[in-house]
Amino acid sequence: MSDVPFTLDQLRILKAIAAEGSFKRAADSLYVSQPAISLQVQNLERQLDVPLFDRGGRRATLTEAGHLLLSYGEKILSLCQETCRAIEDLQNLQGGTLIVGASQTTGTYLMPRMIGRFRQKYPDVAVQLHVHSTRRTAWSVANGQIDLALIGGELPPELQDSLTVEPYIEDELALILPKFHPLAGREQIDREDLYQLQFIALDSQSTIRKVIDQVLSRYDIDPRRLKIEMELNSIEAIKNTVQSGLGAAFVSTSAIEKELQMGMLHRARIEGMTVKRMLSVIVNPNRYQSKAAEAFSRDILPRFSSADVGRHSENPNPTASDHSLLPTHPSPES
Repeated sequence: MSDVPFTLDQLRILKAIAAEGSFKRAADSLYVSQPAISLQVQNLERQLDVPLFDRGGRRATLTEAGHLLLSYGEKILSLCQETCRAIEDLQNLQGGTLIVGASQTTGTYLMPRMIGRFRQKYPDVAVQLHVHSTRRTAWSVANGQIDLALIGGELPPELQDSLTVEPYIEDELALILPKFHPLAGREQIDREDLYQLQFIALDSQSTIRKVIDQVLSRYDIDPRRLKIEMELNSIEAIKNTVQSGLGAAFVSTSAIEKELQMGMLHRARIEGMTVKRMLSVIVNPNRYQSKAAEAFSRDILPRFSSADVGRHSENPNPTASDHSLLPTHPSPES
């Protein structure tokens, strides 16, 4: 339309500058020269007759008009991507792209398996996996940047009315100890023993940490009395720290399969209790659902059961015919 005072390229440039914080870094990310970026911004400001950036500081800062244009520009670019993907769908899964998201633990240990199964069935579909916090992942689904996501936490309150949340499978958070810990020789430990352990934990604001504290409280364990030796921001770092003998930790069973198979860690059972959280699938019902996303929901999600979450923790010698790959009815202790 000739009466629209900006182009899609100009919106992409605006978005890149806002994300990178400088004209130079934006130019590098878009593989164009900085003078070309500056010229496009000057033309855009002239066409709109309003300044978009405050050039007084070292960092490229948007003005109020710049923020407004960026807000609408991101929606426009998202709809353009959605349109292209809808057209690609006419090829009936002989191409196209599936974009899935996940929170940190599920994205690192669980979602790659699901993507692997999808790729075996639809090898021509390109798959992107975005792994971020539950909050950021939820916003990406809401904005149409992700088709669907698997998360382990609660949605931000402002998104609860706009996204569909389907409880999916339970993820058990196992207590792990160093292999030669004094309690590692016992078949199970008492709840009171938890107060004697030195814990390696995620930050207190993390989703998993909050879930663990809530579940322990339901079993009359006071999380405030636990001895937190250190807080780390990586599950891999936590596992390595426990393996080095520096403490105990609660981690998803999906994250410790290799370590349990190789005898590098000890999984401790706690008398009369298990720590679990619900993993949920979230989608935006008001956005276009690609055929690839529909195929993932139809062919992969129903065949992925709770047995797949840490399935090797109870089966140290899985074989190619392992029936835990099929849907099962989980036992109370799964």
